[in-house]
Amino acid sequence: MDAITPSNQGHVPWNKGKLTGQKPPLKLKEIWAIRIHLQLDHEIRDMAMFNLAIDSKLRGCDLVALKVRDVMHGNQLAPRAMVMQHKTQRPVQFEITEPTRVAISVWIAKAGLKSDQYLFPSRIHDSPHISTRQYARIVDRWVASIGLDPIAYGTHTMRRTKATLIYKRTKNLRAVQLLLGHKKLESTVRYLGIEVDDALEISEQTEI
Repeated sequence: MDAITPSNQGHVPWNKGKLTGQKPPLKLKEIWAIRIHLQLDHEIRDMAMFNLAIDSKLRGCDLVALKVRDVMHGNQLAPRAMVMQHKTQRPVQFEITEPTRVAISVWIAKAGLKSDQYLFPSRIHDSPHISTRQYARIVDRWVASIGLDPIAYGTHTMRRTKATLIYKRTKNLRAVQLLLGHKKLESTVRYLGIEVDDALEISEQTEI
């Protein structure tokens, strides 16, 4: 039995109970499983938030700060939107697919939101929109609802999901870089967690 020394007595690692490193993206079947769960439970706000999180590929801080006018032109939901990223102060564009536009329209109508209001207002009186902490708890609830371990996933799961699917289908890193709003291509490579297997697959297909 190891002796307890002053240096380790009572010390709790900062990452105790947490998984460090990149949070995995959702698989296509997991995306649809969450959508079905939200639909069955009539979670109108969460359906809009989930779909928009997948489409926009935004960081949590940017997603929760969206206003109705960011995604709506007049009385119509826009097929594309542009926002200024809080972290980098660089603009980024994203698409809003038809299912997402429908979900957002239903949510805006139900909540009676106006153009200058936040898209996802907080239920806490002192906060104008849901916080990133609240968003993280919501994501935990989504993944837990389909039997995934919330510890293994997080808000960056939502940001990485569609970007990873696009990369796997196209291998177009530059396109993914633009969609994520990364300044450097190296950042996109690290963020996607491109594995050695990807490099080997490309190498095997290249004859010299």
